[in-house]
Amino acid sequence: AQPVSFGHHMLAYVEMFSRDAERMGEVRRRVNRLPLGAAALAGTSYPLDRERVAVTLEMIDEQGRPQVCQNSLDAVSDRDFAIEFTAAAALAMVHISRLSEELILWMSQNFGFIHIADRFTTGSSIMPQKKNPDVPELARGKTGRVVGHLMGLLTLMKGQPLAYNKDNQEDKEPLFDTVDTLKDTLRIFAEMVGGITVRPDAMERAALRGYATATDLADYLTKKGLPFRDAHETVAHAVKAATARQVDLSELPLAVLQEFNPSIEQDVYDVLSLRGSLNARNILGGTAPGQVRTQIARHRTRLG
Repeated sequence: AQPVSFGHHMLAYVEMFSRDAERMGEVRRRVNRLPLGAAALAGTSYPLDRERVAVTLEMIDEQGRPQVCQNSLDAVSDRDFAIEFTAAAALAMVHISRLSEELILWMSQNFGFIHIADRFTTGSSIMPQKKNPDVPELARGKTGRVVGHLMGLLTLMKGQPLAYNKDNQEDKEPLFDTVDTLKDTLRIFAEMVGGITVRPDAMERAALRGYATATDLADYLTKKGLPFRDAHETVAHAVKAATARQVDLSELPLAVLQEFNPSIEQDVYDVLSLRGSLNARNILGGTAPGQVRTQIARHRTRLG
């Protein structure tokens, strides 16, 4: 692995949730269309200004133009609105589930990276020392529920001919339950995340294990003129030496490192430190602290 900051890690989820919000907006723009006037399947014979009704009901685009279903048969047959919303909701729930899984791992004794407030956890009915991450586990479980609703709706529609079929009475429960599940999960999840306490010392100790800066040493040698393939092999030998001594790469003496490549100099220790590794990724989207702060500011501005 390679070291990244907690902020950089969480920004990855900010990007995911930002796409979810955009996706929901796109869904709304597509489904916000007036079906009134389609009647049974062929359209109505009554004089009806469908566009005026659409404007009255605010079924309009960004320019204020009325949005009306253009084919009566499609308007009656279509359940894209339910499927598309449920698909967007399912993907949002998958993102919540992925974060939930990491929170569950991070709060465990094996990691100890975070503390989740007691009001979002429960004790074990048998083991008095145990603290159960209820909210992340329930969110992870409810993701399967929403994904199941999506599969159900797709299966419901796959064999239907055009016009209305009684099969479509089965679309209400998965759609409405998806709305309720997503809203409830987002509400409680936002409250929980806001109360998380981060333990940076535990994270730093973990990051120091496993030779996480080995790639930085390979990059260092490549910048010295060594082909990356050769640099990769050189670092592999250095890692073996560090493993034999039961030390980190940054704890190997300079003389030992120079045995693997004489171009290595004292400045290599800047590269082999965690902070040096973070600072080296000073590009747009990288994990350098300055880049992370820039991304945080960008998202705060976007959210208002």
